[in-house]
Amino acid sequence: MDSASASDIVIIHGNSHPDLANLVAERLGIKNAGCSVFHKTNRETMVEIGDSVRGKDIYIIQTGTKDANNNIMELLIMAYACKTSSARSIVGVIPYLPYSKQCKMRKRGCIVTKLLAKMMCTSGLTHIITMDLHQKEIQGFFDIPVDNLRASPFLLQYIQESIPDYRNSVIVARNPGSAKKATSYAERLRLGIAVIHGEQKEAESDQVDGRYSPPPTSTYDNLIGNTVEMCLPAISSSRTRTISVSVGVPEHPPKVKPPINLVGDVNGRIAIMVDDLIDDVQSFVAAAEVLKESGAGKIYVLATHGLLSSDAPRLIEESHIDEVVVTNTIPHEIQKLQCHKIKTIDISILIAEAIRRIHNKESMSYLFRNVTLED
Repeated sequence: MDSASASDIVIIHGNSHPDLANLVAERLGIKNAGCSVFHKTNRETMVEIGDSVRGKDIYIIQTGTKDANNNIMELLIMAYACKTSSARSIVGVIPYLPYSKQCKMRKRGCIVTKLLAKMMCTSGLTHIITMDLHQKEIQGFFDIPVDNLRASPFLLQYIQESIPDYRNSVIVARNPGSAKKATSYAERLRLGIAVIHGEQKEAESDQVDGRYSPPPTSTYDNLIGNTVEMCLPAISSSRTRTISVSVGVPEHPPKVKPPINLVGDVNGRIAIMVDDLIDDVQSFVAAAEVLKESGAGKIYVLATHGLLSSDAPRLIEESHIDEVVVTNTIPHEIQKLQCHKIKTIDISILIAEAIRRIHNKESMSYLFRNVTLED
């Protein structure tokens, strides 16, 4: 980046991932601005920006980690500090968006991602750069532009260059919900696909959200009876074409999931599971056991975001999984020290290129080339 355009860029970051912020700044050939983010004794977040941001384009690099609430507050306060200091534009670079899995309505709950989007827009952010959202529709929650970058080219390159004999591989979806992503990888690599069906715990789509609760039967019986008596003359001619239920509103039958099983052939082949996020690894470990019992050779797990919460490193170390590959959207150096199977792909070059293009008002289409709706 030339010095004239670089002089208008200011990169600041919070405490979530300073290493990634330094890598991005280094690739852009600029230095991080002086910004201090700390917590007072009462745990309130304080932000002090040391350099002038008036009339500048500000890029705040702040990802989501296991300390999600502090990450969010730091981002909001930094954005508002820049807004009240007359910054020209404020772009939030959020490689992993916290609360992105809470993007659906649950019983007596709320869509937390929508609330977070409103807070970010109110704080002064004018643009969002993120990566592999849990659901692409989350972009619609924001009233500002959102660029949802893809890590799949990096993961595809890793498969082709770092997995020996990858042509003898099968892309595995650990549940039916991951089948679209697995299909996209399989088509690009020209490989077969397998799907694991049946789960040890409920999937997101199966959680009770309160919409299948019928009213009390007695109340509905009276209502239906009175309505039918009032409308009897009008409907007599069409009665033969109308089918009525026996008593009230029919109950919604519960889903009965079969035992976990594999649809597809992995015998003697390399199994590669792909997903957007690895947090609780229990489901991946259970899937690896099924794959091993079905005759799979090596088992790889590839994902964009590696939260690896709780005792994930120990579970991975003791499992049949041979390698877990994630990008550095989330810091996980401690987990790598605890488990030698975890490997990292650096995606800072993609973020740096996105910042450069936005700042120079260039098209972002190049970064989304050959990306399909299933990615």
